[in-house]
Amino acid sequence: MNSSKRFEIFSRLRAENPEPTTELVYSTPFELLVAVVLSAQATDKSVNIATKLLFQEANTPESIFSLGETKLREYVKSIGLYKTKSKNIIATCKLLIKNHDSCVPQTIEELENLPGVGHKTANVILNIAFGKPTIAVDTHIFRVSNRTGLAVGKNVSEVELKLLRFVPKQFHQNAHHWLILHGRYVCKARKPECNKCIIKDICDFKKKILTINTPNLKPIP
Repeated sequence: MNSSKRFEIFSRLRAENPEPTTELVYSTPFELLVAVVLSAQATDKSVNIATKLLFQEANTPESIFSLGETKLREYVKSIGLYKTKSKNIIATCKLLIKNHDSCVPQTIEELENLPGVGHKTANVILNIAFGKPTIAVDTHIFRVSNRTGLAVGKNVSEVELKLLRFVPKQFHQNAHHWLILHGRYVCKARKPECNKCIIKDICDFKKKILTINTPNLKPIP
């Protein structure tokens, strides 16, 4: 895919959604950190339901640490891997209190040192909470990038590096949101809805016409 196509793709995504944002509900960087840790292998909707009650009770490193792991589990037990996530959140709260004056750090190295915070999560925090032009690659973005030809790679690290290289600079801040929303609601894994895609004429997905005209076609991975 050439640079003019990439520019046009993001121009259209921006025109459709000028100010994209995360679907996770939060009011502080710390609340966002907790929500993103909980969102691994879970839907944003399920996380929002859990954190609505949790944040009413506790929404700072000190108050969640005071809850303790057992009580925290009760708030998030509807979310997958809740035991491991609860353990990591309590450990993260302890480190934030001890090493960061209860503030969420603003470097990827410091974020990745927090329990339960991987590279993708760190990029999400930097982008959303602190306005850094990072591009976090999740399963949706990995699929969209490869399927459309926007940034083809064998793993998330390769795709992230190519996106940072190929996405025009003026789109870096919101590229993560546009791609994840496009993958979540249009360019879906099993049944991409090419008929309502605003970039279908410049997308490199060669099977897109078949998915529209052949209803019984097997799902495309």
